[in-house]
Amino acid sequence: MVVRVVTSFVDPSLPQLFLEFGLLLVGLGIIARLAQRFGFSAVPFYLLAGLLMGDGGLYGIDPRGILVPTLAELGVVLLLLLLGLEYSGTQLVETARRQSRSGVIDLVLNATPGVAMALILGWGPAGALALGGVTYISSSGIVSQVVRDLRWRRNPETRPVVSILVLEDLVMAPYLPILTVVLTGAGLVSGLVSTGVALTVVAVVILIAVRREGHAQRFIKTSDPVGVLLVVFGAAVAAAGLAGLVSFSPAVAAFLVGLLLTGEVAEVARRRLDPLRELLAAVFFAYFGLSTNPADLPAVILPALVLAIITISTKFVTGWYASNTVDGGTISKLRAGALLSARGEFSVVIAGIAAVSTILPGEFQAFVAAYVLITAGIAPILARYAEPVGWWWDQRPRAKK
Repeated sequence: MVVRVVTSFVDPSLPQLFLEFGLLLVGLGIIARLAQRFGFSAVPFYLLAGLLMGDGGLYGIDPRGILVPTLAELGVVLLLLLLGLEYSGTQLVETARRQSRSGVIDLVLNATPGVAMALILGWGPAGALALGGVTYISSSGIVSQVVRDLRWRRNPETRPVVSILVLEDLVMAPYLPILTVVLTGAGLVSGLVSTGVALTVVAVVILIAVRREGHAQRFIKTSDPVGVLLVVFGAAVAAAGLAGLVSFSPAVAAFLVGLLLTGEVAEVARRRLDPLRELLAAVFFAYFGLSTNPADLPAVILPALVLAIITISTKFVTGWYASNTVDGGTISKLRAGALLSARGEFSVVIAGIAAVSTILPGEFQAFVAAYVLITAGIAPILARYAEPVGWWWDQRPRAKK
């Protein structure tokens, strides 16, 4: 009788949804196992699996339901939360100051090709602003996943790379509201308010993180790991939701929550959240493939490939320059460039803003999808081979002697 009462309220579409989602998870699990077996990051294979199983693919999982997109968004939140948990406010300010010149070089080198390509394709100043942002911003989510997959967390180049990512994420705070105003015709006043709120929130959180480092341990007891898990993850999700309501980046909000937590609290939170991060990150990367129709890609694949080659090269220049601050040799420089090459969640957000605009043509979103798939797929592979290539390069002079 109880079973009948319960099932009578269940959405009749749920069994099909659960079946498709379960099969997706099983497939991603097999992919993760094979990638680990051969020493590769699973990220490009998650993307490919989503592309093959999504709308227009071999199976046809509908990405427009509520479950997969919600879990994908939570995956981005969790990826950025754990990235923030890796660093304290003091470390952030210090590394950002040390890498400020690298940040300027990163902006100029990587936004310029996107601006130029948009103008060449006839998308005008609005398209240039949007595509410049797409090519500028690296994927913090993919970088953090590849660092974990390849066990590069303590490598010398990891901190400069994270510094670049942080500077990029902070640039996104005012950029996204401005882009929204330009593309959707929102009011100038509301756009300026959103930008002001974004900058103020970032400044206040960084100030608190620097002045009150370790303060969170007074309120969060590490003797209760389950409580730490629920409070930290709940705070990040709530902050992301609040950020979305005021046109602030949910991903940056989650990063700032992680930044406020240091010491033992951060360590316990990382240990507890890591398995959940693996699950939701896999869903996020697969979802991007699911939401891309393969039929839309052939028309834009060639210019997207050209732009990808150019901007992967410029990211290598950025990574090479940023890694000059650490002692790691050619290998570290190549690893840094490979990590920064991937574009992901923020580029997808920009494409989403453009999708509701009447200013840019529909092919813009397909172009961004092709571009992100290329860079997100190639970057982890480049990271896998950066070390042997760097070692070979460093050994060349000795071999000649």
